[in-house]
Amino acid sequence: MSKIIEKQALTQQAEPSGKMIEQIGVNGNSIENPLIRVSNDFSFWYGKAQVLFDLNLDIPNRKVTALIGPSGCGKSTLLRCFNRMNDLIEGIHHTGDISINNQSIFDTSLEIISLRKKVGMVFQKYNPFPKSIYENVVFSLRVSGRNKKSLLDETVERSLKRAALWDEVKDRLHDSALSLSGGQMQRLCIARAVANDPEVILMDEPCSALDPIATGKIEELIVELKENYTIVIVTHNMQQATRISDRTAFFYLGKLIEYNDTKTLFTNPEEQQTEDYVTGRFG
Repeated sequence: MSKIIEKQALTQQAEPSGKMIEQIGVNGNSIENPLIRVSNDFSFWYGKAQVLFDLNLDIPNRKVTALIGPSGCGKSTLLRCFNRMNDLIEGIHHTGDISINNQSIFDTSLEIISLRKKVGMVFQKYNPFPKSIYENVVFSLRVSGRNKKSLLDETVERSLKRAALWDEVKDRLHDSALSLSGGQMQRLCIARAVANDPEVILMDEPCSALDPIATGKIEELIVELKENYTIVIVTHNMQQATRISDRTAFFYLGKLIEYNDTKTLFTNPEEQQTEDYVTGRFG
């Protein structure tokens, strides 16, 4: 039995009543009071192709969790499961469950719009709307009918400050967002994501299209943002994961190979596959 299977087997024990309870541990897949819980051997298919296998992991509140692994290992698919972006793809299905704040995201009583207000997303390629900087930030508020000027102004300032962009654009809020640099556009997309005051921000390789200076600014911002938000980031940059994340999950071929606090996973991994990947022997 591999170490990862042994760890999963040890995450539960039976109470005298026979009820299964979680065994919380720093080095296991379970943590105390997680904001996001992937449970019941969560698996996912695109049509007949299974891409995620038997996942169980807890993601802590107001921390940065990095998902790493070679291309095609399922990490971006899992990320998109958290706000059900995959629902837009025909033929998908899943088994198991994902919950946020103890509510299943697959509960039929949960509106998708409400979920996506709670779980914002920043994509690999910055994608500002062809509108002004101001209108980019307030777009979701306007869509939901919140048009009071004082609310919009307050949201723009607060969101741009949280995205570390306010000082750079406060005098040109009505200029086109497309006039910004690449790094500024990505921070604008982050401001747009936080405008709804979500609990979770998902980031799918947010720095892959940016130069090192812009990447550094985004990384500093991510560390600041975790004071208010839970952040889950997909990255192929091992150094980036070590710099900004509190916990790291390593995936390979759709399976969770190892999940631990970042320092331990990179300096003293329990699985040989993990060590081979983080040291550059494959991937």
